[in-house]
Amino acid sequence: MSNVRLIMCAPNGARRTKEDHPAIPIDIAESIAASQEAVAAGAQAIHLHVRDEEGRHTLDGARYAELLQEFKLQLPDAVCQITTEAAGVFSPQQQAAAVEQAMPEAVSVALSEMASDPAVAARFYGFAREAGIALQHILYSPADLQSLLRLQQENIVPSGFGTCLFVLGRYSTGQQSRPPDLLSFFHAKKEGGQTEWSKPFMLCAFGQAETACLAASFTMGGNARVGFENSLWHADGRIAKNNAERVAAVADIRQKLGFSAPKDREQVLSMLGKD
Repeated sequence: MSNVRLIMCAPNGARRTKEDHPAIPIDIAESIAASQEAVAAGAQAIHLHVRDEEGRHTLDGARYAELLQEFKLQLPDAVCQITTEAAGVFSPQQQAAAVEQAMPEAVSVALSEMASDPAVAARFYGFAREAGIALQHILYSPADLQSLLRLQQENIVPSGFGTCLFVLGRYSTGQQSRPPDLLSFFHAKKEGGQTEWSKPFMLCAFGQAETACLAASFTMGGNARVGFENSLWHADGRIAKNNAERVAAVADIRQKLGFSAPKDREQVLSMLGKD
């Protein structure tokens, strides 16, 4: 098992607003500033959503392209991952179109959303691999992991393409994740006929146990996604001042457990699913 562990910060997400926390970035300038603080605190990659003029989640490819251009200028050593999250609004076709227009280095894709249209999914995953995009499969349950293994067998998802983000819980009010929930993903992969992880996985979790869940991920060979998209809380129940404060707490755990950060951008992209 490698001693390298990646920390990604997810500072905004699709749902929370400044009413939830004043430090949640909404526009591009705020997102870049929050990203700079997170990288300084120990993150190597940033997972960003863009919002429309009303502050709502959007998959506007042009807006994503603007974000990525500014990110590259301001944070040349870090990696920006965008998302195709539908949030109950966008179709698989719209998700694919956003990526094709923005042409990011890295993207996260909810398997259950994209695979709802197998024809679109097959074309999209093939395009992403051919384009050299680092792709991370968002898996909300062990059943999603079983679906990924099946879709690989059916050649809808190219075999071996991408890495996995295990989500412990759902985006629901009061969601509280637990570290033991991670074990169910391992059992699902073993039941699918695979007993070892060929590529790194990443974990995100909700609520006050986010820190404990991410520490468990580190010890089980995985990486961590931390930030206000999923949780506002420190392990002791305090609400964090900003995203950087949460990153610093997880970076401290990484160090105490004896793990190191990725050495460069290419290693980060590989850990996020680039072939």
